[in-house]
Amino acid sequence: MGGALHIGKVSTPMIDVGRPEAELSMGRQSPVERYPRFSMLGFPVHALSKNDLVDLVAEAVEEERRYIIGHHNLHSIYLSYHEPRMLEFYRRADFAHVDGMAVVLVGRLFGLPLTRTDRTGYADLLPLLAQRAAISGWRIFYLGSRPGIAEQGAKNLRSQYPQIQIQTRHGHFDATAGEAENREVLDEIQRFDPHILMVGMGMPRQEFWILDNLERLHANAVFCCGALMDGVAGEIPSAPRWLGQIGFEWLYRLIREPRRLWRRYLLEPWSVLVLLAREWFMQASRNPEAAEDETPQSR
Repeated sequence: MGGALHIGKVSTPMIDVGRPEAELSMGRQSPVERYPRFSMLGFPVHALSKNDLVDLVAEAVEEERRYIIGHHNLHSIYLSYHEPRMLEFYRRADFAHVDGMAVVLVGRLFGLPLTRTDRTGYADLLPLLAQRAAISGWRIFYLGSRPGIAEQGAKNLRSQYPQIQIQTRHGHFDATAGEAENREVLDEIQRFDPHILMVGMGMPRQEFWILDNLERLHANAVFCCGALMDGVAGEIPSAPRWLGQIGFEWLYRLIREPRRLWRRYLLEPWSVLVLLAREWFMQASRNPEAAEDETPQSR
């Protein structure tokens, strides 16, 4: 069940719950209209399956585009209310997919047509992405993890996908924009010239790093993927995939790593719940007729 992942200030965001982005943008067309986009608690959310995300990469490569791809879970929502730069990241990102069943449930609470298939964790995405990259010749650069961990993960991937082209660099460096170490990392990425750049340095550091270095990131798809490679390398325990599908991967991770994750899974959700309750009442007060329709007598 555990072991390596086997592949086979504080400004409150403007609330605009549940409205399709096409309506919000006054008719402005997205380059990828087929992917539904919504605003939830002021954050952009895309209904994207794991197959959709792989197709996005293929589209970016074929059309020589660059897509910045973020994701949302309760942790990202919490951080977005406490770290203004997280809001900036989501404004700059081209896509923000759902990585957490809790976000699917929150979206449905506010009327968004999100389903279980719209939740894509990176442990579920990686097998499809790695296979497609090996077949299509896409180069992958992974930035993150402790020294030696990412390369072990890459070694495991190469054993499963002999044709995969992947290079790694650990995330223990001075990521300050303009500093020598950061320039070295950017130069290394540029020399490899990846189609896919996966930044796995944890929230919010990975999002801030992408923001600080946008002008020098030319990969077709740039993902924020947390500790993905730690799981591939077997450094951290990987939950059975069925737990992720029913929304309980967090509990497995908490039991295995309580010291590191207790605050994220036991404290932060309560703060988010308070925000959600406040926004629900604000929405109900703006739409009293809708609120009346939801009374027990009317159901």
